[in-house]
Amino acid sequence: MPQSSSNSNSPLTHFDAQGQAHMVDVGAKASTHRVAVAIGSIQMLPATLALVQSGTAKKGDVLGIARIAGIQGAKRTSDLIPLCHPLALTRVAVEFDIPASAAVPTIVCRATAETVGQTGVEMEALTAVQVALLTIYDMCKAADRGMTMTDVKLLEKQGGKSGHWVAPE
Repeated sequence: MPQSSSNSNSPLTHFDAQGQAHMVDVGAKASTHRVAVAIGSIQMLPATLALVQSGTAKKGDVLGIARIAGIQGAKRTSDLIPLCHPLALTRVAVEFDIPASAAVPTIVCRATAETVGQTGVEMEALTAVQVALLTIYDMCKAADRGMTMTDVKLLEKQGGKSGHWVAPE
């Protein structure tokens, strides 16, 4: 049975003493500047990447629209993930890179989310990446239904009681 959120021995803070899911009480936590960075990628056919790069996809500017979708996704995270707190985000940035050295044509998405508050923004950064990648898929699926989204992960988080964390390489 999951441990209580008040039990510091348990890493699962979203369960109470009876094992029921609940939203973590962050009321007593100090407000700090919090930052999270996430990354993920989408692989596609060479012709699909060429459409994205040329701006000739039927639905328009794929990366521009995916950037806005990722930002919107970060802002709506608490509507999508049931136990996430609604946050007043102070910054969300979504960037794309097309690595020339990739064996398979790939677009890499990197999202940074920031707030000053009592809980972290990891879920917002991860949601931004996923929504941006899903938007790329949606905009390009007529040309390539076999695109693969992969390697979505948290790269770094700063702020709060646990401090600074960086993903191992």
